[in-house]
Amino acid sequence: MATNINWYPGHMKKTGELIQENLKMVDAVVEVIDARIPVSSRNPIIDELVAGKPRIIALNKSDLADEEANRLWVQKLGNATASESGGARTETRVIPMNSISGDGTKKLLRGLDAIDARRSGNAAMKPFRIMIVGVPNVGKSSLINRMTGHKSTRTGDRPGVTKSKQWLKLPNGMQLLDTPGILRPKFEDPRAGMNLAFCGSIKDEILDVPTLGMELIGVLSERYPELLMRRYKLDSLYEEGEESPETGYPMETAQDLALANMHQMAVKRGCILPGKRIDYERMGRLVLDEFRAALIGRITLEWPE
Repeated sequence: MATNINWYPGHMKKTGELIQENLKMVDAVVEVIDARIPVSSRNPIIDELVAGKPRIIALNKSDLADEEANRLWVQKLGNATASESGGARTETRVIPMNSISGDGTKKLLRGLDAIDARRSGNAAMKPFRIMIVGVPNVGKSSLINRMTGHKSTRTGDRPGVTKSKQWLKLPNGMQLLDTPGILRPKFEDPRAGMNLAFCGSIKDEILDVPTLGMELIGVLSERYPELLMRRYKLDSLYEEGEESPETGYPMETAQDLALANMHQMAVKRGCILPGKRIDYERMGRLVLDEFRAALIGRITLEWPE
């Protein structure tokens, strides 16, 4: 049921070049990813660009994600990234974070202090420099504001807020380079594009919100049916073979079921247009907003294999 999504503004190509140009100037990299989609929110281009540098992975928005999945991802990502670049060993730590509340910030700074303490020679005499990287809307700017102790960068619940690099100074004397978010030019797996869209890393303005909401309902119906039924006060979810509430015909596809469940959710929430027609635009927006705010529950869309 996943749809192909491509969204790669011109400034993202420049961001890749910016990261490459400035990498030699930094001592460590903080890669910010979304705990709900740790695979889709990791750009392989970034992985290639920063290979060989000490790295801390900030598993951000962990308060919105399934707690058990967070635990498994910390273990999985730490093991998977401990050896990179053709066998050259690099240091990687994975820290669950909530950049809005600040949870995990102190642990992140301690991890950077530990990397700084191991510098030697001329490098130790220079300010410790950090680069922050990640795809759009994973919370980089909010994290930086926590690290600096004041509102140094613009934030927003939409992708593409940061458009150019910024050097910032931390209270402990470290220097930090913020870079704009960078998505991969295309998604080989359409599910990755959908997951990023669900979580708001791709602008809603370029997407079909009713279809995106229906796709999300289909995913949640399969993976978190109890949470979906509880939030929208549903007695049950439709199953294959049942009659569609709109057409009266038996439903045979996942898309049929998702649309039928969207229909009954819209009725429960009063998303009705004149003539008793379903307001799919409003219902799509509502389910996306409530998922992103964890009002449906703590949900992880990608689990370690």
